[in-house]
Amino acid sequence: MFCNFVHKFCLNLGKKLMIKIKESELRLSFIRSRGPGGQNVNKVSTAVQLKYNIINADIPDAIKKRFCEQYKNKISKNGDIIIVAQSFRTQNKNKIDAINRLESLFSDIKVPIKRIPTKPSWSSQVKRVERKKKRSVLKRNRKKVSLDE
Repeated sequence: MFCNFVHKFCLNLGKKLMIKIKESELRLSFIRSRGPGGQNVNKVSTAVQLKYNIINADIPDAIKKRFCEQYKNKISKNGDIIIVAQSFRTQNKNKIDAINRLESLFSDIKVPIKRIPTKPSWSSQVKRVERKKKRSVLKRNRKKVSLDE
């Protein structure tokens, strides 16, 4: 078991940021695993359900906002992100797996790419004007021919 656990990891969001997740912010509940496994599955609660409230978390607001934008479909109405880990046969390994998956969600936050404003090149402007002239000629030729001209 983890005592006074603080999980630290780095985020590279343009600059290095150290994120700390305290054990008091994590809510762990142990449930029965699904799938095959015989009597052990029916008797022992080895699966871990980790709940982390992103809204009340002690992390910078910019990271909260980016996290909520990127994972809005994984966050419940009251701001909890729920991770269920049941890959392993032991409770401790599933607990570590759930925490690692939470860490990977934070480390996968994408940095918005700054757009560098550019102007169209001279040749692309000329090509655009030529295309417009050809198109206008094509449309002009669709008109009814009058005998006056």
